[in-house]
Amino acid sequence: MPATMKRIKMATVAVPNVDEVAELYSKWLGYKILDRSEVSSALATTWGAPAMAGRASVTLQPASKVDVFIRAVAIDPVYNYRPMTSWGWGAIEIIVKDPMALNRRLAQSPFGIVGHPRFLKGYPTICAMQVRGPGNEILYLTADTGPREKSILPEPGADVGRPFIMVQASGSTQKTRDWYAKAFGMKKGPISGTPIDIIQHAQSLPPDHPFPLSLLAMADSGNFLELDGYPSPTGPRVRNHGQLPPGVAMASFTVKSLDKLPLKYLAPPAAHRDLGYDGRRAATTVGPGGEIIELIEG
Repeated sequence: MPATMKRIKMATVAVPNVDEVAELYSKWLGYKILDRSEVSSALATTWGAPAMAGRASVTLQPASKVDVFIRAVAIDPVYNYRPMTSWGWGAIEIIVKDPMALNRRLAQSPFGIVGHPRFLKGYPTICAMQVRGPGNEILYLTADTGPREKSILPEPGADVGRPFIMVQASGSTQKTRDWYAKAFGMKKGPISGTPIDIIQHAQSLPPDHPFPLSLLAMADSGNFLELDGYPSPTGPRVRNHGQLPPGVAMASFTVKSLDKLPLKYLAPPAAHRDLGYDGRRAATTVGPGGEIIELIEG
């Protein structure tokens, strides 16, 4: 049986200034601004975040024109938020053509480069870099330089393509993996102890500190969850009352039916006509690390 979580539909970043995100992503990543609007009260209710109603929202699409989006929504600043130090959605991983060339380009941009391009240990053809956006959101920018027919990564379709991995953090990779396996019928991947230098640096950990990491595949090829285990004293992300959490705030996935999933939703499923929903029903639940998971039928 394939997993009931089909693919990534949208990644939402919550930031103080959505116009800044829109300008940087369009100028430096080649994303196109598709929609500028306000968060409807219906969507805010679906998200379990009533204070989001009426706040500015911008939705962007990669130059490949694939129907996977990054959405920026406005929140009040959370002054003590530092990325990669709390649970929830830790990063958006995006497929790109050439991290080396992109690194040279982004070095001239307002993006903060937190990890220069390097080939991954154990995956000699996969090269990745990491940047910090204007709202303290973290983006992993990744390419497979090996033969196309042997890659499990999607085609970028542009210099900077679509999100293909949502990176989640919690206090227990095993418990989180088991939760996603039960909730969405995902096959349990192995858990390996992996040093991740950008997280070690963010948390002031020694360079050999291993993070328990597991990768889970969704039903559609080229769509994954990465589960990272954080040590104590990390914990749930601080957020403003009634608002989405700062940084990478929410991940949206498609599912065949909301009615058959063993989940508790923050509000009853409801249809939305906003971009990315197209009149389909959506509902939101909360994962083991406090991550906000939006599910859209389709």
